[in-house]
Amino acid sequence: MIIGINMKIDPWSSTTYQDYTRLRDEFGIEEFSEELWKDLPNPHKLLRRGVVFGHRGFQLIKNSVEKKKPWAILTGLMPSGKMHLGHKMVIDEVIYYQSIGADIFIAVADIEAFATRGYTLEETKHFALTEYIPNYIAMGLKPEKCHIYFQSKHQEVKDLAYILGKKINWSQMTATYGFNGSSNMTHIFSPLVQAGDILHVQLEKFGGVRPTLVPVGVDQDPHIRLSRDIAQAHRLYNVTVTKDDKIGVFVKVDENVEKLLDGAEKTLYSLGFKKLKRITEYKAVYIKDATEEDIPLIDETFAKNEPKQGGYGFIQPSATFHRFITGLTGEKMSSSKPESAIFLSDMPKDASKKIMNAKTGGAVTLEEQKKNGGKPNECVVYELFLYHLIEDDKELQEIYQSCVNGKRMCGHCKKHAAELMGKMLMGLQEKRKNAKNKIEQYLS
Repeated sequence: MIIGINMKIDPWSSTTYQDYTRLRDEFGIEEFSEELWKDLPNPHKLLRRGVVFGHRGFQLIKNSVEKKKPWAILTGLMPSGKMHLGHKMVIDEVIYYQSIGADIFIAVADIEAFATRGYTLEETKHFALTEYIPNYIAMGLKPEKCHIYFQSKHQEVKDLAYILGKKINWSQMTATYGFNGSSNMTHIFSPLVQAGDILHVQLEKFGGVRPTLVPVGVDQDPHIRLSRDIAQAHRLYNVTVTKDDKIGVFVKVDENVEKLLDGAEKTLYSLGFKKLKRITEYKAVYIKDATEEDIPLIDETFAKNEPKQGGYGFIQPSATFHRFITGLTGEKMSSSKPESAIFLSDMPKDASKKIMNAKTGGAVTLEEQKKNGGKPNECVVYELFLYHLIEDDKELQEIYQSCVNGKRMCGHCKKHAAELMGKMLMGLQEKRKNAKNKIEQYLS
């Protein structure tokens, strides 16, 4: 990460990003406020506890849930090592979203693993089938409306990636990812494959144009921004507010302009708008009786009609961004540093040993902690409670308060966390035994 005036997010870095407020400001990520999650059915703890801290376009998802309209989730797994608690967070979210109506698409990012991590396609297949997918099933992912696929085997994704690349130039790729003359072409092409992953779920064959959510860590935002740019670049129409506060529908292409404007007027009339002004030389239809609140409906309606007019009609994909879980050593949790991570395949006794050695927010001495209290916001063990181990918010708040008040010691928290972690790991271990026989139900 570059520290200074400008920050740079690298999706292939091991950097831990801690200044989430600055990240939001620097890259235009919106705050994931209570207004966005409070009306969702049984909001997941990662949403209501602020672990999901930012978003792009989540209002579209919220609207789809509330109105019971179709929407999809696209996520990916990087099959390059054992699955740990950091990986679990995304699937916890995905399983929750599946429970409230999302179609689920999961890409095994074997092309990206080959391009950026040096793994062979056979190695990534082994990791996916023996480590990741069994854990997903054990955690509660359902086979209904769920599609897991390998990037290297999905022809439509690769074809789409190639086509999408026509709207992206080298300058944009270097600005987004920092590629240079030594970057290999497989690495350079892999972000376009990810854009193909994210956008292919809106093709007619896979469910058609609809809002799509990509839940990620903030390190993946470059892929989100690229996909949103590509989606918008492939639209036939642009629905927007002009500099002089007029709401208009603008044709973005130079072919069949008259026909597209005819279609725009017809669509707007069907939506109930009556005060339209067409200016052909501007390739525009202005809507005098619309407000900014009408724009999402207008845009989605036009997007769904565009495939009938020879376009794609991609709705810009939405995204949520979650905080990284801190590794047990205080660094980023990483598969390459076993002492920093609790793996879902760990035996309870091994996980317990790691937790008992974990970095905490406690004071140097027992007396000092009783006097001044601990610092749960700087404690790895408290993060385990917050992210994974305690569902009840009231119970979590009691742990927090007793820590800051000096009534709860680190040793007690560690033992409690180790006990809860052991139960969770044992439960997953039992469920994984049956999961391996069900994998075929999930594979596209």
